[in-house]
Amino acid sequence: SVTFEDSLFKNCVFEDITSLNSYFRNCTFVNTTFYNTDLEQYKFVDSELINCTFFHIRTGCQISFSENYSAYWIYFVNFLGTLAVLPGNIVSALLMDRIGQLTMLG
Repeated sequence: SVTFEDSLFKNCVFEDITSLNSYFRNCTFVNTTFYNTDLEQYKFVDSELINCTFFHIRTGCQISFSENYSAYWIYFVNFLGTLAVLPGNIVSALLMDRIGQLTMLG
């Protein structure tokens, strides 16, 4: 989350950028290419885009804690994912004891 103010970007390439709360205020972009980024028009506040190109604008779900979003759910879903892996870890540990490490590696 960065806010750029009164900046000049000349002959720049923005590639593979994901930014949740990054904004450009009163900035000037000259001959700039945006490739595979989620920088949309509303993030350029009072900015001037001169000869700029946008390729493959990335859209999707991004978590924003400014909304009433509880961090509890993040930890709970992470816990369930970890719990789902537990049976495989137990089985692989038992197999490693039975048949040996080298055989298991092979």
